[in-house]
This record gives sequence, structure tokens and C-alpha cells, in this order.
Amino acid sequence: MTNAFRDINLWIPWYFPTIAFLFGACIGSFLNVCIYRIPAGKSVVRPGSHCGCGAPIRWYDNIPITSWFILRGKARCCGRPFSFRYPAIEALTGGLFLACFLTAPTIPAAFCWMLFAAFMVCATFIDLDTFTIPDRFSVGGMVIGVLLSACVPSLHSSDLFASPNISSLCEAVVGAFVGTALVYWIMVLAEIALRRPAMGEGDVKLMGAIGAFCGWQGAVFALFGGAILGTAAVVAWSLTRLILGKHLKSEIPPHAALPDDPSAAKPEDKKPADDSEDDVPEGAVPFGPALAGGALLYLLWAHPYMSAYMEQVSWILGGK
Repeated sequence: MTNAFRDINLWIPWYFPTIAFLFGACIGSFLNVCIYRIPAGKSVVRPGSHCGCGAPIRWYDNIPITSWFILRGKARCCGRPFSFRYPAIEALTGGLFLACFLTAPTIPAAFCWMLFAAFMVCATFIDLDTFTIPDRFSVGGMVIGVLLSACVPSLHSSDLFASPNISSLCEAVVGAFVGTALVYWIMVLAEIALRRPAMGEGDVKLMGAIGAFCGWQGAVFALFGGAILGTAAVVAWSLTRLILGKHLKSEIPPHAALPDDPSAAKPEDKKPADDSEDDVPEGAVPFGPALAGGALLYLLWAHPYMSAYMEQVSWILGGK
């Protein structure tokens, strides 16, 4: 099997990367369903994809990315518009899966990274829409990350113990605890200083999942790198609104035809997720997307540089 994989990759080097991207785009189509149905407390399996008018979506109108352009952003059955966010999420997921395949140290690790990327995409867009992060992506992601670390030691390059599986498991557990502790105490201190909630418990739980998959160094990078990414995004968004001179909305209008689950798009249908925030301060910005972006940036690009930096710090502190 390994030899066949190497032969195909040698003769057709674009084959497996293409499969990874297409697989990610298909998963992205399912993530669109999750993003709209989970906050509404609805099943992600039944009913099948249907338009806002109630007509079922045909398979040839539900092809990831391409269907939106073929239909020019309108439902075939009734002509209702549906958001460009659908193909954007599918393309984003496909790109992340491709990056995971190209940068992961092993094939099993690549699949683990893909799962983590899917969790982060769902958490990001649900947090943007509802200011909540469902426990299934945060707490569930942390548990799954720890279990996968024990089974796939290439997830973490730790050598604490003779057994790579135990070393990887310990790295995941430490990462989960460090990640949650960092955000928890920042949340507590910020609330004391500002005299109002500054972060949500969902961010704390999400850092547990990030630490389990990325280790404690990844958790630290996600926190501070995410803060930089979040600040840059807010500044860019504010400048865009200022230049265009009107209020831009990221959410899909209630009347839009939603090919994956139109019935979940109405704001009145959405109810709080597992870690709901009852009172969201006016002008608040969700921090979950920034944490997810920082974690993915670390996983797919920055982790060698972060490891080298931490080794240099340890060398300096050790007086060597």
C-alpha cells in the first residue's frame, strides 16, 4: 500500500493534493449544514438539503463550490438568492485540508489535522453568528484530541517518555490544561479590571481543544497570535465600513434560499448553543475566530519557528 502510494505520488504528484482539496470541499458542504442547524438545535442528518421554499435540492445543484457559480447564486426552483458564504466555506475547508495534507508529518497526522480544521471552521462561523461555541467542538474537540494523540504519536513531537504514544498523550493533556488556564485567568483578570465580562467560557473551552491538538506551545501561540489576527481583522473591517460608508452585515438575510438548511437561517429559529452567552455587550467582537485562526496558523506554518524560539528561550534561561 505504501509503495503504491509512493508510485502514484511520484508519477502524478498533483493527484493526492487534488483529492485532499475535493474531499475538504465536500466536508465543507457538510460544515455549512452544521453551522446553521446546530445552533438551532436541529439534526444535521434529517431532513435533507432543501430550499427556503421547501423544494429539495437536487444533487447536481449541491456540488461544492461550483453549483453556486453555475446557478449564479440563486436557487433553481424559486430564484431566491443564497449567500456566497456557502462556496466560500467549502473553498476554505478544501484549502485547509490541502494544507494539512501537504504539511503534516504523516498521513495519519494529516487526517487528525483535517478533523481539527473542520472543528475550527464550525466554531468560527457559529461564534460569528451567535456569539457561542457549542461544546461538541470545544469540549468534544479536546477529548478527541487527547485520544487521537495517544493513537497517533506524530501529532506531537515530544520525547518525554520512551513510548512515543505516552509522550504524545502527555503533550496533549498538558496543552489542554495550559490552554484553558491561560484564557481562564485572562478572562477573570479582564473582568475584574473592566467590571464586565470580557470573554466567554466558550473561548476557554475552545483553548482546551486547541491545546490538545497543538500542544502547549500551540495554545500560547493561538492566544497571542490570535489576538494580533483579531485586531487586524477588526481594523480592516472598520476601515471597510468607513470607506464604503454603510453598515455591512456578515449574516445571511432571513429570506435567502439556503441550499444546505434554509429553515435554520431565521434569527428567531436560532437558540443558544451549549455554552450560551446570555448578555453580549454592545459592540462586542467574538474572540473564538481569532483563536481558531491563530491555532491553524501555528499548525500549518508557525510551529517549527515557535519550537525553535522556545528552545532558544530555554537555552538562555538555563544559562548555557
